[in-house]
Amino acid sequence: MGRLVGYMANRSDRLAAALQQERAVVASAPTSERPTGWGLGFYQGGEVLHKKRPQLQGELDWGQVAKDVVSDCVVMHLRQPTVGDFRTQNTHPFRMRRWLFAHSGTIGRFEAVAEPMRASLPDFLARNIRGTTDSELLFHVVLSFLHDAGQLDVSDVDQAAVLTALRSAVALVDRLCAEVRGPESTLNLVLTNGRSMFALRRGIPMAYVERRGLHDPTAEVAPSPSGPATLRYVMVVGNGGEFPADWSVMEDGEVVVVDRDLVVHSHPL
Repeated sequence: MGRLVGYMANRSDRLAAALQQERAVVASAPTSERPTGWGLGFYQGGEVLHKKRPQLQGELDWGQVAKDVVSDCVVMHLRQPTVGDFRTQNTHPFRMRRWLFAHSGTIGRFEAVAEPMRASLPDFLARNIRGTTDSELLFHVVLSFLHDAGQLDVSDVDQAAVLTALRSAVALVDRLCAEVRGPESTLNLVLTNGRSMFALRRGIPMAYVERRGLHDPTAEVAPSPSGPATLRYVMVVGNGGEFPADWSVMEDGEVVVVDRDLVVHSHPL
């Protein structure tokens, strides 16, 4: 199975080291379940940037992928497609203005609910959809509720409004799937605007860890200094299977919110 990773830190220069420290959790799955592509979205110098590879050749080393990425807010995704073919437009994370989004799972009977989902969108959001995945359409449904709440272009977003948008999007998907008698949708996701990060567990194991310092640095990376410069980060991982004892496993239907000060809050969906 693939991986879904959200990362927020107090420093922008230690992503590769943090991935090295959490390598047992973020590593790709066994060969028999190997993901087929990867994507990485991040914030750098006021820009929202992407690195994507729709088809994966050989083993994936996140440290190599991220070694030149300088960012304190990152979304990473290893893809095993269930909807949509192998192309960049179908590779997570997806971007709209300041927002990044990645999803693991499948919307039940998506072929039957795709059109009513799309019909719920304002024209400017419907026109922004580039691929054919259920995930990208789900992202735009969430954005439509943020737009309705006046939060689409707000930097310091109202977290309660984002939670409401996520709840509304999930409720819409559930209602449409129920109407066509589809199975329950799997909706693990990470959403961020670079200032706050929202992670929802819905159907697949998901957990997070809060770290202070590098306790397992590589030979090329010195341990973090003490004091304010000490690396601190929160990492959320979905589809990780078994998690180490120091990780906090999320409940099904739980939303974890990480703010810019790396304070973590938990909310029911």
